Amino acid sequence: MTEDVLKFLGFEQIFKNALTGLPLGGGKGGSDFDPKGKSDAEVRRFCQSFMTELFRYLHPSTDVPAGDIGVGGREIGYMYGQYKRLVNRHGEGILTGKSLNFGGSPLRPEATGYGLVYMTKLVVESRLERPLEGMRCAVSGSGNVAQFAAKKLLEFGAKVITMSDSNGVLVFENGMTESDLEMVMECKNSQRGRLKSLDGKVSGKYTAKETPWSLDVKYDLALPCATQNEISEDNAKLLIKNGVVGVIEGANMPTSFRAQEVFRSESSIVYVPGKAANAGGVGVSGLEMSQNAQRLTWKPEEVDQKLKDMMENIYHQLEESSGPDGTLEQGANRAGFLKVATAMKELGWIY
Repeated sequence: MTEDVLKFLGFEQIFKNALTGLPLGGGKGGSDFDPKGKSDAEVRRFCQSFMTELFRYLHPSTDVPAGDIGVGGREIGYMYGQYKRLVNRHGEGILTGKSLNFGGSPLRPEATGYGLVYMTKLVVESRLERPLEGMRCAVSGSGNVAQFAAKKLLEFGAKVITMSDSNGVLVFENGMTESDLEMVMECKNSQRGRLKSLDGKVSGKYTAKETPWSLDVKYDLALPCATQNEISEDNAKLLIKNGVVGVIEGANMPTSFRAQEVFRSESSIVYVPGKAANAGGVGVSGLEMSQNAQRLTWKPEEVDQKLKDMMENIYHQLEESSGPDGTLEQGANRAGFLKVATAMKELGWIY
């Protein structure tokens, strides 16, 4: 993690959180610790040391961090345990993405991926006037967001053609199966391994040193769920050549500036930025904070319905703000910016 990355993430997060309608700010944080190849004990000790320095800045009304790349339930648990050890206060919602054993919300791990697909379904049916069922979807990444996006896509009958990690990509020419997804989740969540280890064990073919966007493969929809700037200008041109009709971002700004320009130049492509499409994760973080404040845990069905309603509300904001001739990208940027600017003016922070 670098300071530059944190600045752009925080900037985007402000407008994303505004779109959710929840009382959330937009801070971001991270470290230069590389967890690859580290033992569970090494990760635990780092998380405890990190929280020893961070805890004094946290409060349910001040700053409530959540997980992101490299920070899942294991890391949140270690940090929350250290917080409780240091302050001797329990039940406080100072981290989200916690285990259900100590204040977590149902569907928080699934929320970003599920919300991305709920948004994708709305976009496809409204803008492209097509059913999501049967569409060939390229998913990048194989972490939390990618896993649950793939799961929900399979539930809706879409074909998941790819999953990837930083070493290579698995391509499922006829779409991955539920069994394939279970093996990917076992590899990543339990074994903490690389997708290369699944070559020959799943129905997909592994290709090293490639991404879903560098391969000459036909996709209908691109759902980048890995990291920033993963789709380059050349990647965008290749996607268009192979018939992509929608790019809906699951990661934060995974499309480079040049690639964005390529997508904007093609009126037939629907492009939805991450500040709108992946807001479900932070949205359910807000719902987790609400549950912590109430000392209650809601039913999974209730959280899922609130997530669906939230993504639908965001989509309507995009439609309303884009105007009759605008794009969903313009709608997302306008809606988020105007909400923040209006609030700052009402608070007397700008004139």
